[in-house]
Amino acid sequence: MIKLFGTDGVRGTVNTHPMTAEMALRIGAAVGRYFKRDAKGVHRVVIGKDTRLSGYMFESALTAGLTSTGMNVLLLGPVPTPSVGLLTRSMRADLGVMISASHNPAIDNGIKFFGPDGFKLSDVAEAEIEALVAEGVVPIEPDQIGRAKRIDDGRFRYIERLKSSFPRQTRLDGLKIVIDCANGAAHRVAPDALWELGATVIPVGNSPNGMNINEGCGSTHPQMAAETVVAHGADLGVCLDGDADRVILVDENGRVGDGDQFMALMASRWATEERLKGNALVATVMSNLGLERYLQGQGIGLERTAVGDRNVVERMRTGGFNLGGEQSGHIVMTDHATTGDGLMAGLQFMAEMIRSGKPASELLNSFEVVPQLLKNVRYGSDQTPLDDPKVIAAIAQSEADLVDNGRLLIRKSGTEPLVRVMAESEDEGILSQAVDSIVAALEDAVSH
Repeated sequence: MIKLFGTDGVRGTVNTHPMTAEMALRIGAAVGRYFKRDAKGVHRVVIGKDTRLSGYMFESALTAGLTSTGMNVLLLGPVPTPSVGLLTRSMRADLGVMISASHNPAIDNGIKFFGPDGFKLSDVAEAEIEALVAEGVVPIEPDQIGRAKRIDDGRFRYIERLKSSFPRQTRLDGLKIVIDCANGAAHRVAPDALWELGATVIPVGNSPNGMNINEGCGSTHPQMAAETVVAHGADLGVCLDGDADRVILVDENGRVGDGDQFMALMASRWATEERLKGNALVATVMSNLGLERYLQGQGIGLERTAVGDRNVVERMRTGGFNLGGEQSGHIVMTDHATTGDGLMAGLQFMAEMIRSGKPASELLNSFEVVPQLLKNVRYGSDQTPLDDPKVIAAIAQSEADLVDNGRLLIRKSGTEPLVRVMAESEDEGILSQAVDSIVAALEDAVSH
């Protein structure tokens, strides 16, 4: 069986397995056959992409595979990932596809899939598609192949949906907003949406050239936006990632606030208004212990999941919750969208600034963060460093050191060949020792 899917679709370095044009064609044919297998009539798929140069290659390859099974393809061009979920539903498509590697560098790319309901595919569906890729798909008769068509107004439809999620009769007049588009998919829609709502907009990271996506900008590099906020005396900085499904906010002093602080604010607000379904927030194991303590003090529950916004959404759907997300900035509000939406989350934060009359610095400081340290160790494709006896021993010792002083999380990244070592503790000496000892053992294991 070919293993293709990670925590968020198929992802990797361009022109190496699985991110090759040949594999994209095979995946397109397999997913086309999967969604046509039990139904007759006209079938359609919408395809969006970010601004990576390789997007053209994968768009063409996927289109070839999909049309070979009789699917009609609607090409949206560069649009944010959440707009694909939205337009899959609104255009009554059988399938949505987003070509993006999110926050990864330009040499990487990926393919994300959405079902007809606008939500990402389940593990079961992904496993069945992988089986079809392995088996191969026989093309249909030549008179039944699908058509491809460019859709020019996809970003405008998305902007209207964004504005409809913003409180009626509320405008952004008087707010000066720095918007960092990460040279990615939202480089046009984000400044336009904010301007249409009345903000004074200062865009950065909005000059994509195919190879500069996420490069020194965006949610993973918020320093440029922070400096711009301070230099221009702006009220807020909004940092998106390459496909705009996550956001990191910067207050008027240039201080960065992560997804945990945003979720604390919104959970508390929605609970007060009796809008928080299940009276709980859904977050991952990476969210700070300070968030958990804050929610407990507010009488709000915290449902933790494995890392990945898809896992968050799955728990939200099964539990009937309507607010969730990740510390990294994926914010999911199922009252408004089917997946993480960085710009929509930013707009909700601005609405709270206007409603409360409070500055961003106050709203992004709901709880005191427990010191957290995260380090990554890269390993080779043929290596299994977590199985090394010295690594196992180091992890056991760190767990023992932290048992009454914090927590430890060790996991493999689902999108890159990295082992992530994260610990939290109010004793920063124990914290550093716990992480550094494991990292040292891992680095020793991968060097041999």
